[in-house]
Amino acid sequence: MQVLQDMDEQARTGVEGLDEILAGGLTRGRLFLLEGSPGTGKTTIATQFLMTGAARGESCLYVTLSETDEELRDSAASHGWDLTGVEVFELVPPESLLDAEQQQSLLYSSDLELGETTKRIFEAFDRIKPDRVVLDSLSEIRLLAQSSLRYRRQILALKHFFATQKATVLMLDDMTADVADKTVHSVAHGVVRLEELSPNYGPERRRMRAIKYRGRRFRSGFHDFSIDTGAVRVFPRLVAAEHKGDFARDILQSDIPELDALLGGGVDRGSSILVLGPAGTGKSLLNLTFVTAAIARGERAAMFIFDEEIGLLFNRALALGIDMRRLVDDGQLIVQQVDAAELTPGEFSHRVRSCVEDQAVRTIVIDSLNGYQAAMPEENALVLHMHELLQYLNRQGATTFLSVAQHGLVGDMKAPIDITYLADTVILLRYFEASGRVRRAISVIKKRTGSHEDTIREYRIGSTGIRMGEPLVGFHGVLRGVPTFMGDAPGLLGDPPT
Repeated sequence: MQVLQDMDEQARTGVEGLDEILAGGLTRGRLFLLEGSPGTGKTTIATQFLMTGAARGESCLYVTLSETDEELRDSAASHGWDLTGVEVFELVPPESLLDAEQQQSLLYSSDLELGETTKRIFEAFDRIKPDRVVLDSLSEIRLLAQSSLRYRRQILALKHFFATQKATVLMLDDMTADVADKTVHSVAHGVVRLEELSPNYGPERRRMRAIKYRGRRFRSGFHDFSIDTGAVRVFPRLVAAEHKGDFARDILQSDIPELDALLGGGVDRGSSILVLGPAGTGKSLLNLTFVTAAIARGERAAMFIFDEEIGLLFNRALALGIDMRRLVDDGQLIVQQVDAAELTPGEFSHRVRSCVEDQAVRTIVIDSLNGYQAAMPEENALVLHMHELLQYLNRQGATTFLSVAQHGLVGDMKAPIDITYLADTVILLRYFEASGRVRRAISVIKKRTGSHEDTIREYRIGSTGIRMGEPLVGFHGVLRGVPTFMGDAPGLLGDPPT
């Protein structure tokens, strides 16, 4: 077997994101284990691994003890793949095995002694002399071995044989025979496990974890992945500390002078702003105000909408004088509708990261975290995911606006998740009653990067957007919803024209 001189030291898997987790791919000439229950995507990943090698001019062999050649090729065809360049050697016979004209490679694995099965694999290897090998699956060999000692000896024999031939081997294990048997874990150079989770609502979700990789610092922890038509995509766990960027932390202003005054001049580039308030207070519109200001500065912005249908959002914005559809058509604004039931947190982070790195977006809106929480019910993990995402965006100089809908309308408010400590700036929106009208109030309760007004201002949403008034110095108890008059009550906006 002759390995091409121009090949990388690592055997690339061809799976988007997996090579990043494995620090470049699989070490050539070593044996690796890919394990997971049936349906987790082992065969699909293994097929991509071999097709990537074939595309680079390598000789590739797929040894199957559990599927037929036809099944493998049909599975590949469902992804639009052609297995040209990949040799399939099957040890699973058709019903017509008794036909004397059948090839000798078609055998009942259950009728073979383990040594004979291993011998057949070696013969196929000597005939093809592959650079990459997939053995599917180890469960069949484990059943033939009938004992842990004999099974281990056969795995060691396979490992030593392949090692002498400098072949990169990927063994698959469907974990159906004995999930407690860790024999191959100790023998393999690296181990990757695939898992499938079934939430109470929505489709199955998949994740993977690199358990072991000798001599290599790989990315540990769980990583979400999806099986799409044409490819498996892995979304490596985001580590903010790995991404550092240089940028000027200048002050970004909205197009509302009173709002900028409330924020102490504006918000800092590369910071995160959390907008809290009950339903209907205008959280989305406030975020959109900063988006239009960013676009006016010549920047690109992206909005990830969890809670509202995009068409309805466009119509509402147009009624307020903001033509979002034109901004999208001009390439200045990216708007993505996010289905919380279909998306994993890892894929969502990947989408945001792609906007920042590939499309130079510098203003991000996530509306809202209530919908994001629905995509991942475990609150502790949600906070960790959001922490890494916000840290990453801050380091890239992207300004992030997040909204959280609080439960209730007036009085004591409850948020489904508390991430106020993560945000650099927190803007609080409230309803209050005064002069027989339901009004809205806005205040800034936190700004980590500088000073801000400690006042409360009334604001009103009209056909021209947000209109803000002077500080409400004549009231007490505005944030509770039922204020007490403390004088002439200056600062209230006049009644809208009838």
